[in-house]
Amino acid sequence: MIRTRVEDLWLQVRWQSGVSAGILLILMSVCVGQVYSQADSAGIDFFEAKIRPALIKHCYECHSQEAEKSKGGLLLDTREATLLGGDSGPALVPGDAEKSLLMAAISYTDSSLEMPPKYKLEASEIADFRRWIEMGAPDPRKSDSAGIITSVIDIEAGREFWAYRPPEAGVAPQFPAGSWPATDIDRYVYTSLQQAGIEPVADADPATLLRRLHYDLIGLPPQPDAVAAFVEACATDRSAAIAEVVDGLLASPQFGERWGRHWLDVARYAETNGKDVNVVFYPEAWRYRDYVIKSFNEDKPYDTFLTEQIAGDQMSSPDKQVRAQQVIGTGFLALGSKQLNLKSEKQFRYDLVDEQLQTLGKAMLGTSISCARCHDHKFDPIPQSDYYAMAGIFLSSDTWYGTYSSVQNRHASELIELPIQETRFAFEPLTEEGMADKKLQLRRAQERIEEIKGELFRARRDGGQGPNAEQRRKLLQLNHVITMLEKEIHTYDEDGKPIALAMGVTDSETIADAQFLVRGEVALARDEVPRGFLQVLSSETDAASQTLGDDRSGRLDLAKWIASPDNPLTARVMVNRVWMHLMGNGIVASVDNFGATGKAPSHPELLDHLALRFIDQDWSVKGLIRDIVLSRTYQLSSDFESAAFSTDPDNALRWRADKRRLDAESIRDSILAFSGKLEIEAPYGSVIAEQSRNLFTGGSADIYGFEATSSHRSVYLPIVRKQVPDSLDVFDFADPSMAVGKRETTTVPSQALFLMNSEFVRAQAEAMATRLIEDDQIERGKRGDAAFQLIYGRSGTADEMHKAGTFFRKSLELAKLTGSSDETAAYHEALTNFCHALFASAEFLYVN
Repeated sequence: MIRTRVEDLWLQVRWQSGVSAGILLILMSVCVGQVYSQADSAGIDFFEAKIRPALIKHCYECHSQEAEKSKGGLLLDTREATLLGGDSGPALVPGDAEKSLLMAAISYTDSSLEMPPKYKLEASEIADFRRWIEMGAPDPRKSDSAGIITSVIDIEAGREFWAYRPPEAGVAPQFPAGSWPATDIDRYVYTSLQQAGIEPVADADPATLLRRLHYDLIGLPPQPDAVAAFVEACATDRSAAIAEVVDGLLASPQFGERWGRHWLDVARYAETNGKDVNVVFYPEAWRYRDYVIKSFNEDKPYDTFLTEQIAGDQMSSPDKQVRAQQVIGTGFLALGSKQLNLKSEKQFRYDLVDEQLQTLGKAMLGTSISCARCHDHKFDPIPQSDYYAMAGIFLSSDTWYGTYSSVQNRHASELIELPIQETRFAFEPLTEEGMADKKLQLRRAQERIEEIKGELFRARRDGGQGPNAEQRRKLLQLNHVITMLEKEIHTYDEDGKPIALAMGVTDSETIADAQFLVRGEVALARDEVPRGFLQVLSSETDAASQTLGDDRSGRLDLAKWIASPDNPLTARVMVNRVWMHLMGNGIVASVDNFGATGKAPSHPELLDHLALRFIDQDWSVKGLIRDIVLSRTYQLSSDFESAAFSTDPDNALRWRADKRRLDAESIRDSILAFSGKLEIEAPYGSVIAEQSRNLFTGGSADIYGFEATSSHRSVYLPIVRKQVPDSLDVFDFADPSMAVGKRETTTVPSQALFLMNSEFVRAQAEAMATRLIEDDQIERGKRGDAAFQLIYGRSGTADEMHKAGTFFRKSLELAKLTGSSDETAAYHEALTNFCHALFASAEFLYVN
């Protein structure tokens, strides 16, 4: 009787479209319970006599709520938990022993599922389990926890891990006057070097150091006259000369473009949705890009910078421009890729929040929070309940990203209107006639839809059929036109001026806690988890203040908790990122992972020193950078020393500077600078914002030719997920679909081929040749050396100049042999080839 009822349910429902395994298990649990109430007690008696004792004897030690740790996320001490199963899936298929993982495990038919792991059950016990499952797995055990797996993570023990302890204030090691160290940074580094028996190499020469400073701080090469002036100043007072240059670079508008791009990597900045609906644009994403650049240029305190990105809409200011910037900052949470085609609204929201938590955790805390969505974190002290405590904060928030409804987009979104009236526009205002025309088009489309509906009504009234294929197509087309026109009209005010809009986040009208999802499945939702923060990073005082009322989402509370000086991770993670960008590797090499599977710090005392000083300096990123680049550690040469290398081949102890390849943006921007074509003034808006207007009028957006015609810095190029501009993609640009703290650095043939064959590179080589020829201050015989100074930041050696002269002479001779009578054109071609060759050279591509 029991077997028949359960088998019927399983076979009839399990393959129906849209019914998940989780729903099946819940239905089965209910059904089985009803069957038990109608059946005689034989099945229950069998369970009590044979199965419960076996479970207690062989399984509860590892798979019960009393176990020290629930292995594989599996509990076997309640009926609900047994049916839900663990990480591998449901443990039972009542009525079908062959399909039950529990049966496979105890039978030892699958080497990856053998339970108990140290011995196999007796044949009679295995037979009892088989008979019980074939009976329908009758089980009287119930659970008050509705299937929620109780975490066994020891939070207090977790707090003993180095990254979760507060940074410790120490005293920098002391050395006699005249010793190598010049700053506290040097003292910590030199102590580690001495302990390893290593001496640092010599300081970098002034020209090399200036080139390094320029690329590290503003991402552009120094001009030849700046190099000459710096070399001369260093001969008088090296320290003063370096400090003056550093201060000038930190004050440059190009500083924010360079360091803002670093943060955009972490923020997974892009201007399209990506995933399976990459045609969906984010037309206002550029505002977040400009917000980040502006924040770094203004040296906005890092704690404020983080707070604005989590909860800027909850902050206040009497200045409307400041309020607008605060709201734009929340675009950080809205930029991610989204599954816009999902049918389930609940699934979409939980997936959206998961992406937000993943990005926030990696970017700000160096922690993979989303690893606890389906189960307790496997390595770090983050129980699954902590994940849903934080998820509730974002589920109580609305995310606005500005996409229109379409067949490919089931989850359209509006944008946030900013409290400012702009004087510059990302696209052209509408004239009075233009606005009237848009409204006329809208009215005609609406009238046409009503006409078609009337025709269909009359046809049905007269016994006709529903809409034919042509009518359905026309209705879809008109609805799309109406959607696009309404959206376009709403982006202008009554005077036809574009309204200032932004991506971002606001509190929802309904504030609620997240449900605990067993195995992360929305179909297996259980009790709500009160909103809160990660326990391992919270003191008892924090925990007491984490009660979040129904009047707010809790994002501002979360932001203050993350940006607090008492949070042990926030400052450490950021100073480590800055160190990595300046040195090549972080003190913690795994810059996005400060957890148990990450790397331990090479200089833990130095990391804490920098973190505490960062906080003491009002979270000043510029102050932190200044401290690092003024150290002798930063200013070392990259010279090789065999004895030091044999002891520390990875240079973890910092006995020399790492040779680093330029990133993609610096390569492209430098080539434009060498040619004299770099447009240094920042543009307003984005090509995505401009081209998205074409979609409103039924046209298409052409963004792929923009790279070839743009002379702005690379940070302003349109970033389309899966279709990053070639000049960036080939040189390891960060994947804009995920938070990337450290880019990969590869050396592949496609890079050399790009530099050799790219039309863009060739055009800039031609422009550079023209620039050198047209400069009256450069004699013809010195143009080769001038090219060296521009590209390498140094003069050519005697041998290099001799070879350059030979190259020019033979190029002109070859031109004559091939019949060219235009010596001027031949010389320009030779100089173009010479510049092109320098663009493709290793010396240009690397910073020493």
